[in-house]
Amino acid sequence: MKGSFTALRCMLQTSKHHGVFSSLARRLSSASGPGPKVCIVGGGPAGFYTAQHLLKARDDMVVDVYERLPVPFGLVRFGVAPDHPEVKNVINTFTQTAQHERCYFYGNVNVGTDVSVEELRKAYHAVVLSYGAEANRSMRVSGEGLAGVFSARDFVGWYNGLPSNKELQPHLNCETVVILGQGNVALDVARILLSPLDLLKKTDIAQHAIDTLAASRVRRVLIVGRRGPLQIACTIKEVREMINLPDTAADMLPADFESISEALKDLPRPRKRLTELMMKTVKTESGQHKANKSWGFRFLRSPLEVLPGPDGKRVAGIRLAVNKLEGSGEDAKAVPTGQTDDLECGMVISSIGYKSLPIDPCVPFDPRSAIVPNNMGRVKDTAGLYCSGWVKRGPTGVIATTMNDSFDTARMLLKDMDSGMLNLSVNKPGGQEITALLKERGVRAVSFPEWEKINLEEVRRGTAVGKPREKILDLKDMLAVAWS
Repeated sequence: MKGSFTALRCMLQTSKHHGVFSSLARRLSSASGPGPKVCIVGGGPAGFYTAQHLLKARDDMVVDVYERLPVPFGLVRFGVAPDHPEVKNVINTFTQTAQHERCYFYGNVNVGTDVSVEELRKAYHAVVLSYGAEANRSMRVSGEGLAGVFSARDFVGWYNGLPSNKELQPHLNCETVVILGQGNVALDVARILLSPLDLLKKTDIAQHAIDTLAASRVRRVLIVGRRGPLQIACTIKEVREMINLPDTAADMLPADFESISEALKDLPRPRKRLTELMMKTVKTESGQHKANKSWGFRFLRSPLEVLPGPDGKRVAGIRLAVNKLEGSGEDAKAVPTGQTDDLECGMVISSIGYKSLPIDPCVPFDPRSAIVPNNMGRVKDTAGLYCSGWVKRGPTGVIATTMNDSFDTARMLLKDMDSGMLNLSVNKPGGQEITALLKERGVRAVSFPEWEKINLEEVRRGTAVGKPREKILDLKDMLAVAWS
């Protein structure tokens, strides 16, 4: 059997339709053979890093990746800022994994709806949940539902071409935008709002975002955090990018930095460098000429209420609680003082975090922390079920954090295979059985070669307008290209 399959694969790889036929060869490989079969739910960074480690560890391992959208790469495609193309280079590594002869990608398959986790567990020796965090954390304040209030997740999805956010239509006809949260995502949003249009036009930002930003009247962005400068969540790279924005001044409050200089010597080096940069910016900007745009941090503030305008329907401002810190360093807690501070603004963007959602009734889920309860990636009280990425630890860290986290999960899974905790003596049908189930239910998956057709079309459209790609925004259009 192994020899005949090798011969078949060699024959197919000489075909002019190499991509489609080598994909078929991999599917045949996945459907037969006694080796361990693992299913990964989620085609983002956590999913591909987990798959990469598993495939390298065992030469008999077959890994199938299921993704809800027709396109892979998750937050690398839809979350990374369009002016950070170097971060997206990791897609090259993920593509090599997806093209591995023992890996198969099933796009356009919604696990939990099209197929259950229980059905996957029956078909595979192990299932890894890597589906990320697709919901927003609520501010839990009145006025959150007013027009002009958005989550950062939706706003980022809008300018990055996420199909579910293409109809967002933010009206940038106000002068001031308030962003709640001071992490890297908050600074990404601020930078996109204030960046020169000529810079953005050279990126893969969605065209509808370019059109809206071209008519923008936004001149001031305030980035609000509940704690102080020593607890700010962003990294120095993002702050430096804000400082270097053309025709844009930093609007800091010197009083926020008066009492922290003595703490500098005890700070870890990354935190110290970030704090020194902010302090230097306060001094530098105070003597500079007036720029047309500005941005600034506002510390020790928490949202109390989004304030409506005269029509009662659209945001006109936000009321903030003034906080003080109890404790010091990273463990300092923000405590309300009883004072409030009102800021006028025409838009509020909440960047206070994402959260995962339960995927299937058979999967344990902790609603308070919004993660799947686990021990180093092994889901508690559920044999053969694992998790990696944000659904494992919460929506924190950068792509490298997710890489290490996913490798840890893969190591735990491999350890369970070696110890016999996972029973590999039974031959599992893997993707062969799931493909048959999906066909019965009228669900057609998108293969990786079919995604590559979408990719080529997006690059073609982008090249025509001087961009690296123009993303296809409509799911039906994606599928039409994939299956053409």
